[in-house]
Amino acid sequence: MATDAIGDEKPTLFLRNATGLVRGWSVRDSMIYACLSTNIITLGLVEFAYQGAFPSGQLLTAVLLSGVWVSFLVLAYSGLVVTIPRAGGDYVWQSRILPFGSGLGFVMAATGWWFILWLWAPIYGSVLAEEFFQPLWATLGSSSGAAWFGTPNGIFVVTLITIALAGVLVSLGMAGYASVQKWCFLGGLIGFAIIVIILLVSSKAAFISSFNSETAKLFGMKNGYGGTLADAGSKAVGYTAPPFGVAGAFSQSLLLVPMLMFYLLWPNWGTTLYGEVRGASDFKRVFSGMFFGLWTTVLLSVVLLTLFAKTFGWSFYQSANVLWVDSLYGIPTAHALPIFPYPVLLAAWLVHNTAFQVILILLMSLWFFGWVGTLFLSSTRVIFAAAFDRILPDGAAQVSEKRRVPVWSLVLMLLPAVGLSALYAYNSTFHTYTLDATLVIAVTYLFSAIAVVILPWRKPELWRASPASRIRLLGVPVVPAGGLVTIGLIGFCLYEWLSKSAYGVNNNDSLIYMGAMYVLALAIFLVARTVRARQGIDLSLINKEIPVE
Repeated sequence: MATDAIGDEKPTLFLRNATGLVRGWSVRDSMIYACLSTNIITLGLVEFAYQGAFPSGQLLTAVLLSGVWVSFLVLAYSGLVVTIPRAGGDYVWQSRILPFGSGLGFVMAATGWWFILWLWAPIYGSVLAEEFFQPLWATLGSSSGAAWFGTPNGIFVVTLITIALAGVLVSLGMAGYASVQKWCFLGGLIGFAIIVIILLVSSKAAFISSFNSETAKLFGMKNGYGGTLADAGSKAVGYTAPPFGVAGAFSQSLLLVPMLMFYLLWPNWGTTLYGEVRGASDFKRVFSGMFFGLWTTVLLSVVLLTLFAKTFGWSFYQSANVLWVDSLYGIPTAHALPIFPYPVLLAAWLVHNTAFQVILILLMSLWFFGWVGTLFLSSTRVIFAAAFDRILPDGAAQVSEKRRVPVWSLVLMLLPAVGLSALYAYNSTFHTYTLDATLVIAVTYLFSAIAVVILPWRKPELWRASPASRIRLLGVPVVPAGGLVTIGLIGFCLYEWLSKSAYGVNNNDSLIYMGAMYVLALAIFLVARTVRARQGIDLSLINKEIPVE
């Protein structure tokens, strides 16, 4: 707490005169971060597996529609970044722009960027198990070892590895993490190019032969390809894949959009870090970083889906996914793969060489290892910003001298994530709350979208000074308009998530879990306000000031 030498001066509103963070990233680093956050391999391929909830929907249509719609979120967030380019992102903007901002901003940001990220830890861990350990063990000839990584013990152990990896990467600091993600991204693109070439030059007949051969060898499966189609179309499952393309029932494709937000809603994931990004006041550079990150992912998604349809066969690909998902929920069939039908592994089977298959799996794992730091990196800056504003204990805003890392903010992410990961691994009911992890963050985004819409009226001087105020189309400010479209996107998704059981979040237990996080955040703020008031600090004044870099 800042006082004079005698100790009788009232403490300052902020913890210290400047944040102590440094601008260690370029806009290029932020673009790579945006692309890895909306990760086609780690989250996209897993999410594609769940399209069976809306069997008449067209994935290709939904991906393109989602990309267009989320582009407006990028526009709105770019405006917020250049208006207040500070570490903490949503927390800082909401607490400075919204009515009752200091409390409302903290509750939304703490829930959406802190508490719910503990749930993302086992989700990341599940991805590592499904896309690294399981295919690697299976390729090396240990089907039982591969299956173990899908057990509660396996998921928990892999999640602990994930938490440790994320902690190490965040502790490297912004510059260190930028270097890791850059090389992982480049290596991942090389692996992606290899898969594209394999799928382009291979025929569907060759894949059928390879799939039957490999599944018989690894899992003892007979007639793997034909059996998969037969099982999916059986009376017990009753699934029929729609023809591949963009034509079809648009209403059903639209219902896939809330599902795809699980991987496409995150191009702005790095906006909490813009207090440490060079050029953060340049609207064009900020927008370009997020926009190109998003559309790189969208285009890679289109390429993969098209090649899956060509070489795997669209009905087979979707049928394999449906059988795998059913098996997770206790509806096994004879031809459900015992491990995730990882398209990287399916493509690798077209090359009948174990060493090559292992190398390709390792190369594509770089998409995960470059992405895993996103689990905690952005969130630590929200915790840091709240501590800098005196809502959280002062220690959470302390940064290490060498790498400028808010160490205690990282600890507040790491330790609770371990406990919640155990609950996720060993409680089958809690495991079904996966999409809560997207819904809660979307609510936080909703309040930031509202903030950017009302910004010109709530803070006219701040708006006039912002580069975002000069971005106009036919005389209309573009950024608040982007906020309105974003409100439409998130409002639509929230309605669908909460009204349809297919998304898995509109049950009492799930709602209680999410509600408890908001109650916890509110309790922390009320306690902080009481404690700080006794120390002579009025937290209601926070929303009148912007922290110095």
